[in-house]
Amino acid sequence: MLSVLQNRTYRHLLAAQVVALTGTGLATVALGLLAYQLAGDAAGLVLGTALTIKMVAYVVIAPIAAALAERADRRRMLVALDVVRALVAMCLPFVTEIWQIYALIFVLQSASAGFTPAFQATIPDVLTDEQDYTKALSLSRLAYDMESLLSPMLAAALLLFVSFDNLFWGTGLGFVASALLVVSVALPSPQSTKRRGIYQRTTRGVRLYLATPRLRGLLALSWAAAALSAMVIVNTVVIVRTDLGLSASAVAIALAGFGGGSMLAALILPRLLGKYKDRRVMLSGAIFGTASMAMSSTAFALTSVSLTGLTLLWACVGFGYSATLTPSGRLLTRSARPEDRPAVFAAQFTLSHACWLVLYPLAGWILTQTGTAQTLAWMTLAAVPGLVAATLIAPGTDHKTVSKEHPDIS
Repeated sequence: MLSVLQNRTYRHLLAAQVVALTGTGLATVALGLLAYQLAGDAAGLVLGTALTIKMVAYVVIAPIAAALAERADRRRMLVALDVVRALVAMCLPFVTEIWQIYALIFVLQSASAGFTPAFQATIPDVLTDEQDYTKALSLSRLAYDMESLLSPMLAAALLLFVSFDNLFWGTGLGFVASALLVVSVALPSPQSTKRRGIYQRTTRGVRLYLATPRLRGLLALSWAAAALSAMVIVNTVVIVRTDLGLSASAVAIALAGFGGGSMLAALILPRLLGKYKDRRVMLSGAIFGTASMAMSSTAFALTSVSLTGLTLLWACVGFGYSATLTPSGRLLTRSARPEDRPAVFAAQFTLSHACWLVLYPLAGWILTQTGTAQTLAWMTLAAVPGLVAATLIAPGTDHKTVSKEHPDIS
């Protein structure tokens, strides 16, 4: 997998992703502490609202950013968005009111909504060999999982020497380092030769996406994966602290199980995708993750689940989640011409986060109304329509070369 790092451009882009993710991880810890300082026992409500603002920004801003990116130099755009994120992060230490958190989070996540799809669309232009691109997708997944595991530990170590608001400066430096790494390499910027209005450019990605059967199947799988991850991300703290009666450190252990399962899937996916079709691997991953969630429901209903048992169950869910979504970049790349990739990647970014926007609050609400076993069962049922739709919608074949023309779309 590491052989792909021989490509200097990709090596710099991966390093940019890693330092930006590290900075984001520090901000996550610092933001929770800032919310507690300003809101006390209502910090959970503040963070929940901030998470909702983040998802709204992702859903609304990504298509607009893709429209603007169609005529922009990609490297300049990525660097500018990194600079915006750095400036916002460096403003957070000076926040004194809750509304200021909301405003800055919206600006920060709006910049991320423009940066992430454009960054993801750049990788297949840099790594044109599909096997190399598959390795890059797995490395990207590993970077996300390592960030979720290591950033809290780094933050804990730094807090031994500095106050929490100084972590935001680390976040800003991470984005600055990302900008410097991006500007250090030349990036391809495929551009459409057709002139389109702002409405056409804003909606083109979603229209191309929904006009492609395999991508409609990907959206269905994204719904199933969102149901699995929403249960883990939203409710793990309640399950560990209330149901199991364990400490805060046990929450980190349980979440590490989910991240560990995701990392294991990322490590073996390049070999699996070399032998089996993408559709088969992704659908199998979604089925495995959903079955693991159903098994978790049964375990909580029939027995007393230990921390070890929960961690292993979450590892299985994480494995299925990663196997479902990690190969999605291959489908998006195959389904769009180079100049349309930013728009299609932005469409996936928007539509997948729309799934989380629905399922995050749903997972939390169900747990407040019922027990853990029932919530696990309901979230399993929530994932099933995605599995069924993916089976019915996505084509049974998975040819590497397909028509990328959509004559019915202006």
